Formats: sequence, C-alpha cells, structure tokens
Amino acid sequence: MTLIDQSYGTPADAHPALPLPAPPALPYPPPVPTDEERALLLDAFHEVATDPDQTFVLGRRTAELERRLRGRAQVADVIACGSGTGGLILALRALGVGPGDEVIVPAFGAEPLGSSVLAVGAIPVFADVEPDTMVLDVADTERRITPRTRAIVPAHTFQSMADMPALVELAARRRLALVEDAAIAMGASLHGRPAGSWADLGLYSFFPVKPFGMAGEGAVLLSDDPELSRTVRLLRDHGQDGVRRGIHHEQGIDSRFDEVQAAYQLARLGSLDGRLARRRAVVDHYDEALAPLRSGGLVVPDQGPDTSPCLYVYAVQTEYRDELAAHLAAHGVGTRVYYPLPLNRLPQFAPYAEHGPARPGADQASARHLALPLHQHMTLAQARRVTDAIRSFFAGPGRS
Repeated sequence: MTLIDQSYGTPADAHPALPLPAPPALPYPPPVPTDEERALLLDAFHEVATDPDQTFVLGRRTAELERRLRGRAQVADVIACGSGTGGLILALRALGVGPGDEVIVPAFGAEPLGSSVLAVGAIPVFADVEPDTMVLDVADTERRITPRTRAIVPAHTFQSMADMPALVELAARRRLALVEDAAIAMGASLHGRPAGSWADLGLYSFFPVKPFGMAGEGAVLLSDDPELSRTVRLLRDHGQDGVRRGIHHEQGIDSRFDEVQAAYQLARLGSLDGRLARRRAVVDHYDEALAPLRSGGLVVPDQGPDTSPCLYVYAVQTEYRDELAAHLAAHGVGTRVYYPLPLNRLPQFAPYAEHGPARPGADQASARHLALPLHQHMTLAQARRVTDAIRSFFAGPGRS
C-alpha cells in the first residue's frame, strides 16, 4: 500500500536566511472522525431509531457483525460485548476463574489486565516482559506458576504479538486456561494465524483509537469452544439465554453490545482492510527508516518474516526517551508514553507487587518506551518527517 506523498514544506535549515514558517504540527492523537465516518454514524442512529423492531442492544445487527467477524478471525464463534475490560472479565468468568485462583498477566501493559483479575476475585501475578518486544516473557511466566495458578493472559503490546505458540504449549503442558488479549491486534497474525484465535478465548477491542475503533465502547470475544461461547453469551446478559427474558441461568453482568455501534461497524467493515493497509504502510516506513539506528541505541522490535505486526501503536525504546520526546516536540511531532509505571508498581496492585522475583524488562519498558504517531490518515511525508527528526536526534553529540 503506497501512502499519498504530500510534502510538508522545505526544511527550515535548507535556506537559513529565509524566515520560513514552521511546518504544521503532527499531533500524536489521530484526527477526529472524517465527514464520511460522521455520516455513517448518523445513518446508523437513524437506521436503528426508526427500525420498527426497536431493539437497541444484542439485536440482529450485533448478530450479523458477529457472523461476519468469524470468517476474518478464522474462529468458530465471535461474541460481542460492552467493552474490552468487560470482555476480559467475561473470559475469566467463563473459564471458571474465581476467588483464590492466580492469573498470570504481563507486568507491562494496560491496567485492566490486573483489575479484571481482581474483578472475579482472583489474584493477579505480574510476570516480566521481554526487553525488546515488551510482551510477556514465557520463561518468567513459567517460573511464577504455582499450584494456585489457573490461567495465563498474554497481551499483544504496541506492534508486537506475544509468543503464542510457546504460550499455547506452556498452558497445555501445565493444564492452564489461556486468554489472548488481542485488544489492539485486529489485522495482526503469526505464522498465518490471526491474532485473537490462538487461545481458549481471544479478545478484540473497538475502543475509538483501536485499529477498528468505533464511536464508543465495545469488544468481541473469539472462541472455538461451543461451551465457552454459550457461557460467555449467558454471562454478558445477566445470565439470560437470549430466548426467554427474566430467566437467569446464572449470575452474569451487563456487557451487552449496542445496535447503533453494530450498524456503524457493519457499514465500515468493508473498508477495514484499506485502513489497516494505510497503517501498515506507516509501520513499514518506520521499520525501514529506523532500522539503521538500532546500533545507536534505538530499540525497534524486529517482527520476523512470518509475522504481520499489530497496527495500533508504534513504540520505540531508548535510554534518551525524554530527550527524544522533547526533540520531536520541537519539530512539531507529538509522542506519548503509555505506561509510565509497570502494573506491579501501581498503588492499586501494591498487595500483589512483590509476588516473585524482580521484573527488569517491565521496568525498562516503562522507563524507555515512546510511541510515535500512527493512524490511517497519515501521509508518507508525515511519516518521513517523524523519522527525519529521529535521525537528526541520534546524529547529535554522544548519540551516534
């Protein structure tokens, strides 16, 4: 996929005597929805609001979205739910995880990795991550397994997928449940197998900034196990089976999918591959342009030949993280630090923080990662602007 090459102007130092205006800023957050996306959302509101059926959650549009996503993910079933966090809770509940159980999660990642475990009464155990890819360290995960361990929840992080083949083998050998947090990874794959399809249950999030983000909260769980699928469907709707209202087969939660959002996602599903391809073009440029800086201390994960990377966030690592962020800001490029502290160092997880040995990979990732702009509206010129500024930083004194 070739990006549109729109120049952002002549470099200011090309003609130092001329008072050239500064190039337009390239903020980190993606642009607001396009006029086309707004129109699709308004159409979705009108369609659902005027439908004689007057079903606003878990209706035929949700069912159709689930059906169409099954083929993309290469799984037997897709179950839509209210949010990514709710999806993790549903997955753990469906797998029978409860009070007294331990669940191993990465120490570097989003807060719901830990809070969803607490929500089902279980104990989060924070395992270290690989220093370069920032995904769950399989060897450290195995070291933290105890007789109380019930499940492992690896999370794909930034552009890297966790080592799912190794984790599938570990979970099978130790007889543990496996939940694949692929919230960010729609469109990624490993050995030709889509992210989200490797575990007992997988998860995609539709939070607005995700690759298939929408205008609100929502997610889907993926499974090849009919019994797990049935249980998730019960749990997401207060334990009801979708046939007879008011008959609650077990205690569930409210994690139902909105029909307006389903209509919106259905309208956009046909253009998803194009949006992913535009993100992939930016990622490919970053990979190629920044690879020579690896010898100078910039960590850019090498995905390998049989991996299609996650297309949500592109993050590099460097010991000069704060200086690089300031340099990029001076060049009009926004950046973001996602997780300034590992999960085991957050106050709410303090009671579980010292569970096992140190986690140097997570500490390093929190101290060194920096996310670069990445969205489907970026041009090739904008991507070049980012990498040109990074190269100029590493060409400075003491950093070459």
